[in-house]
Amino acid sequence: MGDDNSEVLVEDRGHVRWLKLNRPEAMNAITGDMLSQLNDALKAADDAPDVRVVVLTGVGRAFCAGLDLKQAARGEGIGGAGLASAGARHYSTREICTVTLQRMDTPVIAAINGAAAGYGLDLALGCDMRLMSEKAVLMPGFARMGVIPESGGTWYLPRLLGWAKACEISMLGDPLNGAQAVAYGLANKAVPGEALEAEVSAWAEKIAGNAPLAITEIKRLFRHGLTQDFESHSHHVLMSVLNLFKSEDFREGVQSFAEKRPPSFKGR
Repeated sequence: MGDDNSEVLVEDRGHVRWLKLNRPEAMNAITGDMLSQLNDALKAADDAPDVRVVVLTGVGRAFCAGLDLKQAARGEGIGGAGLASAGARHYSTREICTVTLQRMDTPVIAAINGAAAGYGLDLALGCDMRLMSEKAVLMPGFARMGVIPESGGTWYLPRLLGWAKACEISMLGDPLNGAQAVAYGLANKAVPGEALEAEVSAWAEKIAGNAPLAITEIKRLFRHGLTQDFESHSHHVLMSVLNLFKSEDFREGVQSFAEKRPPSFKGR
């Protein structure tokens, strides 16, 4: 499941798979290897029948600091002089992690334990839910670095916040703490740092305890609804619910409700 030297650690906790960015000495700043490992880990999680929820977080005091600026200053890495080779290869011949996140049917929770900047912020925005430490910071300072939200931010921010707020956050570039992120609608909840893992686990386990076929369809229909008109979407929803009515999970849900007991869903 990935050794301690991997740049992405993988840990299964029941039906919940934790993916941990693992360059704590560099605040989990991204490298080509990290992006490749993360992309593979996300795909594997989405394909694993026993994984019902994915949690993405960082080891140490940061979620992900984005580009490794020390590498870039030395002319190395994705943000350095090697961009035309190392970085461009990622964007042209590898599938982008944030695209994989958008394609996934398994729900993904970002456990933002510390700074999320640049690509790290885009990764967080690509997750379905975001829980933050009260001391964590979202850092949308792209314009201050002479770049743009290159891996999803320009798509997510207007949809999450509306046009004016998206412009405010991206063009001013001011950092947002947990409470501010919740107030803006960028995070679902902010909790004390020492309580973050337990809170994320509670959310993930509750989702994992619900009917996985229904969770998958909810996420798929949300995604499709972004590009469908209402009438087309309604037909799509009807076909999905008719299929769910045939599932063992639907029968278990009805029976457990009638028997006043917790359901035991199998994903069938």
